[in-house]
Amino acid sequence: MIRKRKGNRGDEKKYRAALAGRKIPVLTLDNKWHKLIARLGSTAEIARLSEKLNDLLKRQGKINTELKDMHLLKKKLMENIMASMDEIESASPQVDKKMDESRRLIEECNVKMGQYRDENLELPKEIDAVNYKLMVATMELCYERLQQNTKEINEINDWLTSTRIELKKKVLRKQDSETVNFELYSYMHDIFGSEVLEIFDMQYNPGEKPPVVKQDKK
Repeated sequence: MIRKRKGNRGDEKKYRAALAGRKIPVLTLDNKWHKLIARLGSTAEIARLSEKLNDLLKRQGKINTELKDMHLLKKKLMENIMASMDEIESASPQVDKKMDESRRLIEECNVKMGQYRDENLELPKEIDAVNYKLMVATMELCYERLQQNTKEINEINDWLTSTRIELKKKVLRKQDSETVNFELYSYMHDIFGSEVLEIFDMQYNPGEKPPVVKQDKK
């Protein structure tokens, strides 16, 4: 479930200071991060940054693949030129055309590879920047949840403390009432005897003392 929330950037300097010199893992590639977000519930900002980060990673992977393919293509074209050099004595138009085409393709490869290398130099910076923003958004979400949970824990602790005090009071009142009943019945039994008490349907057994509840020492 994606929830919208306003990001608070007031602590960004604090985050940067705490993370100085530390290597932040790429979050969308970290299984523990995915488990954390599944536990917390995502936000619109986290979803947006995650998608952007994944797009950059895909682009980086595609460029690396393209560079490898172009390197192999360039190598093959160079081999074709070298092979055509052996046929240059024939000076046939077909050989010249083949070599010119290979040179043209090599030049295109060089231009494209240069563009890819330039982009590949910038991509890590972009990935780090987006990954950092995603980390901050994740930390804010965690902090918010921790604050909510801490508030609830404190409220429950207060309720438990209050309930324990009230329970203790009621246990003591119960014990006092049982003690009074025992004493009243004992006096009445000694004064009036069991036959009189039976007339009033008093079934309390003076031989059974009420249980004693020990008070907690604090």
